[in-house]
Amino acid sequence: MRSFDLLIYISALALMVLVLFALAPDADVPAPAPPSDFAEEMGPLLPDPSPLDEMVLVQVGEPQNGVGTAFAVNEKGDWLTARHVVEGCTKVTLEVAPGNFVPVARISVDDGHDLALLSTGRSPFPVSLSLETPLRVGTEGFAVGFPQGKPGELATRLVSRSRLVTRGLREGEARILAWAEVGRTEGLSGTLGGISGGPMFDANGEVRGVIVAESPRRGRVYTTAPQSMDAFLTKLGVERQPGPADKFELSGYGAPSDNARRRLQVVKVTCEVSR
Repeated sequence: MRSFDLLIYISALALMVLVLFALAPDADVPAPAPPSDFAEEMGPLLPDPSPLDEMVLVQVGEPQNGVGTAFAVNEKGDWLTARHVVEGCTKVTLEVAPGNFVPVARISVDDGHDLALLSTGRSPFPVSLSLETPLRVGTEGFAVGFPQGKPGELATRLVSRSRLVTRGLREGEARILAWAEVGRTEGLSGTLGGISGGPMFDANGEVRGVIVAESPRRGRVYTTAPQSMDAFLTKLGVERQPGPADKFELSGYGAPSDNARRRLQVVKVTCEVSR
Protein backbone atom coordinates (compact mmCIF):
# COMPACT_ATOMS: atom_id res chain seq x y z
CA MET A 1 0.00 0.00 0.00
CA ARG A 2 1.37 3.43 -0.87
CA SER A 3 2.36 5.65 2.03
CA PHE A 4 -0.15 8.31 0.92
CA ASP A 5 -3.03 5.79 0.98
CA LEU A 6 -1.91 4.53 4.39
CA LEU A 7 -1.94 8.08 5.76
CA ILE A 8 -5.41 8.67 4.36
CA TYR A 9 -6.77 5.42 5.80
CA ILE A 10 -5.26 6.18 9.22
CA SER A 11 -6.67 9.71 9.05
CA ALA A 12 -10.11 8.38 8.05
CA LEU A 13 -10.12 6.01 11.04
CA ALA A 14 -9.09 8.84 13.34
CA LEU A 15 -11.81 10.97 11.76
CA MET A 16 -14.52 8.46 12.70
CA VAL A 17 -13.41 8.56 16.33
CA LEU A 18 -13.19 12.35 16.34
CA VAL A 19 -16.67 12.73 14.84
CA LEU A 20 -18.13 10.51 17.57
CA PHE A 21 -16.61 12.83 20.17
CA ALA A 22 -17.71 15.88 18.20
CA LEU A 23 -21.32 14.78 18.49
CA ALA A 24 -21.13 14.70 22.28
CA PRO A 25 -22.73 17.62 24.15
CA ASP A 26 -19.38 18.56 25.72
CA ALA A 27 -17.45 18.45 22.43
CA ASP A 28 -14.36 20.63 22.48
CA VAL A 29 -15.35 23.21 19.88
CA PRO A 30 -14.76 26.96 19.79
CA ALA A 31 -17.22 29.20 21.56
CA PRO A 32 -19.74 31.19 19.50
CA ALA A 33 -18.78 34.60 18.17
CA PRO A 34 -20.01 37.66 20.08
CA PRO A 35 -23.14 39.43 18.82
CA SER A 36 -22.59 41.66 15.80
CA ASP A 37 -23.88 45.16 15.11
CA PHE A 38 -23.89 44.46 11.36
CA ALA A 39 -27.32 44.76 9.75
CA GLU A 40 -29.00 41.36 9.41
CA GLU A 41 -31.07 42.17 6.35
CA MET A 42 -29.89 40.91 2.98
CA GLY A 43 -29.08 43.68 0.56
CA PRO A 44 -29.26 43.99 -3.23
CA LEU A 45 -27.44 41.78 -5.67
CA LEU A 46 -23.72 42.41 -5.75
CA PRO A 47 -23.14 44.95 -8.54
CA ASP A 48 -20.92 44.30 -11.54
CA PRO A 49 -17.20 45.17 -11.33
CA SER A 50 -16.46 48.89 -11.62
CA PRO A 51 -13.31 51.00 -12.08
CA LEU A 52 -14.39 52.73 -8.86
CA ASP A 53 -14.12 49.54 -6.78
CA GLU A 54 -11.84 49.78 -3.74
CA MET A 55 -8.18 48.95 -4.45
CA VAL A 56 -6.30 46.54 -2.18
CA LEU A 57 -2.54 46.81 -2.64
CA VAL A 58 -0.37 43.77 -1.83
CA GLN A 59 3.42 43.79 -2.01
CA VAL A 60 4.86 40.46 -3.19
CA GLY A 61 8.29 39.76 -1.70
CA GLU A 62 10.75 36.90 -1.68
CA PRO A 63 9.25 33.46 -0.87
CA GLN A 64 9.58 32.37 2.76
CA ASN A 65 8.83 29.31 4.84
CA GLY A 66 5.24 29.47 6.02
CA VAL A 67 1.82 27.90 6.33
CA GLY A 68 -1.51 28.38 4.61
CA THR A 69 -4.77 26.56 4.01
CA ALA A 70 -6.22 24.48 1.17
CA PHE A 71 -9.48 22.63 0.53
CA ALA A 72 -10.41 19.62 -1.60
CA VAL A 73 -12.64 20.04 -4.66
CA ASN A 74 -12.90 16.32 -5.51
CA GLU A 75 -11.78 12.88 -4.35
CA LYS A 76 -8.94 12.72 -6.88
CA GLY A 77 -6.53 14.78 -4.81
CA ASP A 78 -7.19 18.25 -6.26
CA TRP A 79 -7.01 21.07 -3.70
CA LEU A 80 -7.53 24.81 -4.14
CA THR A 81 -5.44 27.38 -2.32
CA ALA A 82 -4.09 30.89 -2.84
CA ARG A 83 -1.22 31.27 -5.28
CA HIS A 84 0.90 33.29 -2.86
CA VAL A 85 0.78 30.44 -0.31
CA VAL A 86 2.80 28.09 -2.56
CA GLU A 87 4.55 30.35 -5.07
CA GLY A 88 8.33 29.99 -4.93
CA CYS A 89 8.22 27.08 -2.48
CA THR A 90 10.80 24.32 -2.90
CA LYS A 91 8.60 21.79 -1.11
CA VAL A 92 4.85 21.92 -0.45
CA THR A 93 3.03 19.44 1.79
CA LEU A 94 -0.46 18.98 3.24
CA GLU A 95 -0.90 18.02 6.88
CA VAL A 96 -3.52 15.22 6.92
CA ALA A 97 -2.99 14.27 10.57
CA PRO A 98 -0.89 15.73 13.40
CA GLY A 99 2.72 15.33 12.28
CA ASN A 100 1.76 13.46 9.09
CA PHE A 101 2.38 15.28 5.82
CA VAL A 102 1.52 14.35 2.23
CA PRO A 103 3.79 15.81 -0.48
CA VAL A 104 2.18 17.78 -3.28
CA ALA A 105 3.05 16.18 -6.61
CA ARG A 106 2.00 19.03 -8.91
CA ILE A 107 1.16 22.72 -8.58
CA SER A 108 -0.80 24.67 -11.19
CA VAL A 109 -1.14 28.44 -10.78
CA ASP A 110 -3.55 30.98 -12.24
CA ASP A 111 -1.59 33.70 -14.03
CA GLY A 112 -4.41 36.22 -13.63
CA HIS A 113 -5.63 35.54 -10.09
CA ASP A 114 -4.31 34.55 -6.69
CA LEU A 115 -5.26 30.89 -7.16
CA ALA A 116 -3.35 27.62 -7.26
CA LEU A 117 -4.33 23.97 -7.64
CA LEU A 118 -2.42 21.35 -5.65
CA SER A 119 -2.50 17.70 -6.77
CA THR A 120 -1.76 14.79 -4.43
CA GLY A 121 -3.53 11.87 -6.10
CA ARG A 122 -6.28 11.41 -3.54
CA SER A 123 -8.48 13.32 -1.07
CA PRO A 124 -11.12 11.75 1.21
CA PHE A 125 -13.92 14.35 1.29
CA PRO A 126 -14.31 17.39 -0.99
CA VAL A 127 -16.24 20.54 -0.13
CA SER A 128 -19.35 21.62 -2.00
CA LEU A 129 -18.81 24.57 -4.34
CA SER A 130 -21.38 27.21 -5.24
CA LEU A 131 -19.86 29.32 -8.02
CA GLU A 132 -22.90 30.28 -10.09
CA THR A 133 -25.51 31.40 -7.55
CA PRO A 134 -25.66 35.23 -7.45
CA LEU A 135 -24.31 36.88 -4.31
CA ARG A 136 -26.08 39.62 -2.37
CA VAL A 137 -24.58 42.35 -0.25
CA GLY A 138 -24.85 41.16 3.35
CA THR A 139 -24.42 37.47 2.53
CA GLU A 140 -23.00 35.63 5.53
CA GLY A 141 -19.54 34.16 5.04
CA PHE A 142 -17.50 31.89 7.28
CA ALA A 143 -13.73 31.78 6.80
CA VAL A 144 -12.19 28.47 7.89
CA GLY A 145 -8.55 27.48 8.03
CA PHE A 146 -5.36 27.69 10.04
CA PRO A 147 -4.69 31.29 11.05
CA GLN A 148 -1.29 31.55 12.76
CA GLY A 149 -0.87 27.87 11.90
CA LYS A 150 -3.66 26.80 14.29
CA PRO A 151 -7.33 25.84 13.67
CA GLY A 152 -9.49 28.95 13.59
CA GLU A 153 -12.45 30.61 11.89
CA LEU A 154 -14.36 33.87 11.74
CA ALA A 155 -17.73 35.19 10.63
CA THR A 156 -18.15 37.86 7.95
CA ARG A 157 -20.71 39.55 5.74
CA LEU A 158 -20.19 40.46 2.10
CA VAL A 159 -19.64 44.18 1.60
CA SER A 160 -18.57 44.89 -1.98
CA ARG A 161 -16.28 44.10 -4.87
CA SER A 162 -12.64 45.19 -4.74
CA ARG A 163 -9.51 45.14 -6.89
CA LEU A 164 -6.45 43.22 -5.76
CA VAL A 165 -3.36 44.99 -7.08
CA THR A 166 -0.02 43.21 -6.64
CA ARG A 167 3.36 44.88 -6.82
CA GLY A 168 6.94 43.69 -6.31
CA LEU A 169 8.13 40.35 -7.64
CA ARG A 170 4.78 39.88 -9.36
CA GLU A 171 2.52 42.59 -10.73
CA GLY A 172 -1.10 42.34 -11.72
CA GLU A 173 -4.70 43.19 -10.92
CA ALA A 174 -7.66 40.91 -10.22
CA ARG A 175 -11.27 41.26 -9.16
CA ILE A 176 -11.97 40.10 -5.62
CA LEU A 177 -14.72 40.32 -2.99
CA ALA A 178 -14.55 42.23 0.31
CA TRP A 179 -16.10 40.71 3.45
CA ALA A 180 -16.51 42.62 6.74
CA GLU A 181 -15.51 40.69 9.84
CA VAL A 182 -18.40 40.48 12.33
CA GLY A 183 -16.96 38.04 14.85
CA ARG A 184 -14.33 35.46 15.72
CA THR A 185 -14.52 32.36 17.82
CA GLU A 186 -13.01 32.65 21.27
CA GLY A 187 -9.24 32.54 21.42
CA LEU A 188 -8.53 33.83 17.93
CA SER A 189 -6.91 37.26 18.00
CA GLY A 190 -4.34 39.16 16.02
CA THR A 191 -3.31 38.41 12.47
CA LEU A 192 -5.09 35.87 10.29
CA GLY A 193 -1.86 34.91 8.51
CA GLY A 194 -2.11 31.21 7.65
CA ILE A 195 -5.79 31.30 6.71
CA SER A 196 -4.90 32.39 3.16
CA GLY A 197 -6.02 29.78 0.65
CA GLY A 198 -8.87 28.66 2.89
CA PRO A 199 -12.54 28.51 1.88
CA MET A 200 -15.20 31.12 2.51
CA PHE A 201 -18.32 29.08 3.29
CA ASP A 202 -21.85 30.48 3.07
CA ALA A 203 -24.63 29.63 5.52
CA ASN A 204 -25.43 26.45 3.56
CA GLY A 205 -21.87 25.18 3.92
CA GLU A 206 -21.00 25.79 0.27
CA VAL A 207 -17.77 27.51 -0.74
CA ARG A 208 -18.08 30.92 -2.42
CA GLY A 209 -14.43 32.01 -2.59
CA VAL A 210 -10.78 31.44 -1.71
CA ILE A 211 -9.28 33.70 0.97
CA VAL A 212 -6.44 35.76 -0.53
CA ALA A 213 -5.87 38.77 1.76
CA GLU A 214 -6.88 40.57 4.94
CA SER A 215 -6.90 44.15 6.17
CA PRO A 216 -6.80 44.09 10.00
CA ARG A 217 -7.12 47.86 10.25
CA ARG A 218 -10.37 47.86 8.28
CA GLY A 219 -11.63 44.52 9.56
CA ARG A 220 -11.83 43.10 6.05
CA VAL A 221 -11.17 39.67 4.56
CA TYR A 222 -10.82 39.34 0.80
CA THR A 223 -11.60 36.37 -1.42
CA THR A 224 -11.46 35.51 -5.08
CA ALA A 225 -14.70 35.97 -6.98
CA PRO A 226 -16.66 32.75 -7.71
CA GLN A 227 -16.31 33.39 -11.44
CA SER A 228 -12.51 33.38 -11.13
CA MET A 229 -12.55 30.01 -9.38
CA ASP A 230 -14.95 28.60 -11.97
CA ALA A 231 -12.81 29.78 -14.88
CA PHE A 232 -9.60 28.42 -13.32
CA LEU A 233 -11.03 24.96 -12.63
CA THR A 234 -12.66 24.83 -16.06
CA LYS A 235 -9.42 25.77 -17.80
CA LEU A 236 -7.57 22.95 -16.02
CA GLY A 237 -10.38 20.47 -16.66
CA VAL A 238 -10.75 19.74 -12.94
CA GLU A 239 -13.72 17.60 -11.97
CA ARG A 240 -15.83 18.94 -9.11
CA GLN A 241 -17.49 16.56 -6.70
CA PRO A 242 -19.84 17.87 -4.00
CA GLY A 243 -19.06 16.59 -0.51
CA PRO A 244 -20.61 16.87 2.95
CA ALA A 245 -21.86 20.37 3.78
CA ASP A 246 -22.86 21.48 7.28
CA LYS A 247 -24.98 24.52 7.99
CA PHE A 248 -23.21 27.57 9.44
CA GLU A 249 -24.81 30.10 11.79
CA LEU A 250 -23.55 33.35 13.26
CA SER A 251 -24.66 32.13 16.69
CA GLY A 252 -22.25 29.20 16.56
CA TYR A 253 -19.99 28.16 13.69
CA GLY A 254 -17.14 26.40 15.50
CA ALA A 255 -18.60 22.90 15.13
CA PRO A 256 -19.10 22.94 11.33
CA SER A 257 -15.65 24.49 10.94
CA ASP A 258 -14.10 21.74 13.03
CA ASN A 259 -16.02 19.11 11.06
CA ALA A 260 -14.59 20.42 7.79
CA ARG A 261 -11.08 20.07 9.19
CA ARG A 262 -11.74 16.66 10.73
CA ARG A 263 -13.04 15.33 7.43
CA LEU A 264 -9.88 16.65 5.76
CA GLN A 265 -11.99 18.87 3.53
CA VAL A 266 -9.84 21.74 4.80
CA VAL A 267 -6.15 21.12 5.55
CA LYS A 268 -3.00 23.00 6.49
CA VAL A 269 -0.44 23.73 3.75
CA THR A 270 3.25 24.01 4.57
CA CYS A 271 5.78 25.77 2.35
CA GLU A 272 9.53 25.17 2.58
CA VAL A 273 12.00 27.37 0.72
CA SER A 274 15.61 26.34 0.12
CA ARG A 275 18.20 29.10 0.47
